[in-house]
Amino acid sequence: MAQLAALKKDYDSYNREDDELYNFHRALKKRNLELTIKDIETLQINITKLCNQACDHCHVDSSPKRKEQMDLPTVDRCLKILAEHETIKNLDITGGAPELNPHFDYMVKCARELDKHVMVRHNLTVTIDGHPVTGESKAYLPEFYASQGVEVISSLPYYQEYFTDKQRGKGVFEKSIESILMLNEAGYGKKDTGLELHFVYNPVGAFLPASQETLEADFKRELSNKYGIVFNKLFTLTNMPINRFKDQLKRLGAYENYMEKLVNAFNPTAAEGVMCRSLISVSHDGRIFDCDFNQMMDLQIRDKHKPLTVFNFEYEELTQRRIIFGSHCFGCTAGTGSSCGGSTVQGLHTE
Repeated sequence: MAQLAALKKDYDSYNREDDELYNFHRALKKRNLELTIKDIETLQINITKLCNQACDHCHVDSSPKRKEQMDLPTVDRCLKILAEHETIKNLDITGGAPELNPHFDYMVKCARELDKHVMVRHNLTVTIDGHPVTGESKAYLPEFYASQGVEVISSLPYYQEYFTDKQRGKGVFEKSIESILMLNEAGYGKKDTGLELHFVYNPVGAFLPASQETLEADFKRELSNKYGIVFNKLFTLTNMPINRFKDQLKRLGAYENYMEKLVNAFNPTAAEGVMCRSLISVSHDGRIFDCDFNQMMDLQIRDKHKPLTVFNFEYEELTQRRIIFGSHCFGCTAGTGSSCGGSTVQGLHTE
């Protein structure tokens, strides 16, 4: 309990805002909101920053040039945490392109043997492109995912080639369609298979996403009519004003306008549904964070003596910690909200 007290004591000094004009704590206090931890239901692990693409909006700054990889001892420690805690029901594997970590298949199989629900933030084009360094084929992935009952979540910026390639690079849309059809062939997105396929939509530029329900209907209609594609759900995500996207906004002189848009669209109901209340994020080297965005900003959870990692993991302390917030958190609480599962508020349309 002494360490828990230290966590609370250190909170104010460790917590920081990158701009007092966009003070997230002030927004919470104004509305008498206190966002405490519900429980840890999901262990989200970024196992590599290596990717076969380098998208403009990528908050991870992933690319074919990145070398960071989670090693086997850290993978095994994460699996041990899953085994020791029944309340952590979900393993959410992300990257980079997570499939490019050499221990990826092993992690998926072991987690499934532990009866954990496994979600993979699958980069569709890696199935077609293969490994950008070794050239290893990844064409087996759809069948592998189906054999393990993995929930597949993939970025698809739009159902038209122009907008997808504009955000993710030339030729990405065509490869994505080819990969999706392979997933459909393996049973993904089809009724009564239990194999869930979801797409993630990010706006192109400094805009809030439109209605998730409306966009999902549009995606399903257009992809079915043009390509015979089926999928389960569309998740809308707000582009977070950090790293590569923040740099882009500043180059265009649009950062302040975008932040004002996020602040003005603050939604208390969306705030109550933020993913950091039921999730912890683990970096490739085992450090622990409140969420993937805090991880990219190096806002590591810590106690009085040391930063927290999977190697000094303490479940009770983590469930009683105070979340580290910053101005970027307005991205998760604007309009209908934004999380790894899409909007946190249904039925509200915000332009």
